[in-house]
Amino acid sequence: MRIRFAALLMVLLLGVFGLAGCGSEEKKPAAEAPKAEETAKPAEQAAASAEVKPMQVGFVYVSPIGDAGYSYAHDMGRQAVAAMEGVTTSYVESVPEGADSERVIMNMARKNFDIIFTTSYGYMDPTLKVAGEFPNLTFLHCSGYKTAENMSAYFGRIYQARYLTGMVAGKMTKSNILGYAAAFPIPEVIRGINAFTLGARAVNPDVKVHVVWTKTWYDPATEKEAAKSLLDIGADVIAQHQDSPAPQEAAQERGAYSVGYNTDMTAFAPKSHLTAAVWNWAPFYTTVVDKVRKGEWKSDHYWWGLAEGIVDIAPYGEMVPEEVRALVDARKAEIKSGAYKVFTGPINDQSGKERIAAGEVAPDDVLLGMTWFVEGVVGSNE
Repeated sequence: MRIRFAALLMVLLLGVFGLAGCGSEEKKPAAEAPKAEETAKPAEQAAASAEVKPMQVGFVYVSPIGDAGYSYAHDMGRQAVAAMEGVTTSYVESVPEGADSERVIMNMARKNFDIIFTTSYGYMDPTLKVAGEFPNLTFLHCSGYKTAENMSAYFGRIYQARYLTGMVAGKMTKSNILGYAAAFPIPEVIRGINAFTLGARAVNPDVKVHVVWTKTWYDPATEKEAAKSLLDIGADVIAQHQDSPAPQEAAQERGAYSVGYNTDMTAFAPKSHLTAAVWNWAPFYTTVVDKVRKGEWKSDHYWWGLAEGIVDIAPYGEMVPEEVRALVDARKAEIKSGAYKVFTGPINDQSGKERIAAGEVAPDDVLLGMTWFVEGVVGSNE
């Protein structure tokens, strides 16, 4: 569901805040029709709220919703939308990118859904195509960079949360070897690895972060094998940019620690899970629906962060000492207030070349086109 480097680097030419990829590679065939989950609205409530415009909102997911991970996080946001007065929501899960996704998006558009959210990078072009055919509907695409008059792009500054989880990992490691099971070598993932590494080395300069690429967004077996390979070289904390909790489970089986992603994965590895970089899509989705209903929504690139409540870290595992929690919480407050920027120089790349000068803060176009690893990362960026 992600972009090729050449395509993503076009962000640098856009000159506006863009978004990078997110999501899961699908393993199941797409459903032919949306599953509707309608929020029941008593007749008397509807009558009393005649001024509230009814809205039909659709969501397209690339992986199964399940009980953790990327699509699950988006669906929690959908449920917040479904709870809004006068709003009906529908979704289709496990939709492969390409022709299948275009068919599902088109099906929603033909049913006159007021708003359609497509949550995988690989849905970008199909969404843009359908948006062009239905100019009176509103489309929002997660993680891409293309927009139209009736299509926005959106994502979140999850790298802020990844920095904080890196701090936790850096404090908890004994071997100073951190493992990172990562999906594809594209800027979103590389940016996250770099932020995690910067956080870890801020509290433990001796740390090295070893990266293994899985070349998949959602494949529990492959993700688990990647984690095992990292454990085999001495990693005692496993982090991930993957959708399933399989790396967490691998870490617990070996008596190592782990850092999750997308949602709180404590339940899958309670003895291992330190924390996780997590999504909270509800503030964004409910804001969009409210503004579209009021005629106030404008197409743009949206990149919210800790300050807006769209990203955060999961509760700490009970094994995380109070002094570590206090340290990370203090930095979290600084990031949230804007007093601290994650990518503040001096920052060198793997070769020792200065990429961000001392005192400088990397602008968004640099972050969005990031294809190089920071010092402390062990592994290829390809």
